[in-house]
Amino acid sequence: MDEKALQQLIDRQQIEETLYRYASAIDQKDYATLRTVFVDDVVAQYATAPEVHGADTLVTWIDEMSVDQAFQHHLINVYHVDVDGDLARALTYHTSHQVRQSDPDTVLVIVGRYRDVLRRVGGGWKIAEKRMEVGWMEERHFSQSAASEREAAENLAAQSRSGVDR
Repeated sequence: MDEKALQQLIDRQQIEETLYRYASAIDQKDYATLRTVFVDDVVAQYATAPEVHGADTLVTWIDEMSVDQAFQHHLINVYHVDVDGDLARALTYHTSHQVRQSDPDTVLVIVGRYRDVLRRVGGGWKIAEKRMEVGWMEERHFSQSAASEREAAENLAAQSRSGVDR
C-alpha cells in the first residue's frame, strides 16, 4: 500500500471517529467532549431551524434542546467520506430515539441524514459545517413499566427453564 492510500484510510477513520463521537457525546450529554468535535467557527442547521454559528453557541443550543431528554440514542452510519486536501465531506444516515423526562412512555423517533463538512485541524478532523435533513419524525407510546415487568418475567422464565440459579 502506498503512502497516499494509507493516508486516505487514516483520514477516513479519523473522520468517522469524529462523527461517531459527536453522536455519543450528545447521547451522554457530555458537552465538553462535544465541543472538541467542532471548529470554532462551525455553522450548523438542524432541519428547518435557523442556522447556528460558532461552536460554543452550538453546544449551548444542543444542551438546551436536550434539557428534558431522559434518554437519547443516535444510531448513525457513515455512508460516504470524500477528502479533498484539508477539507472533507461526509454523508451520514441517522435514526435517533429521544425520551423525555416529562413523558417516559413516549419516544420521539427521527430518521434523517447529516451532511457534514470537516476540516483538518492539527492531526485530526473537526466538523466545520453540519446540516441535518429530516426524512421522518414520529412519536411512539408504550408503557415502560409494563415493558419492564414483561421483560423481567420473560428473563425469570428463561432462567427457570435453563436451570440457572438465582
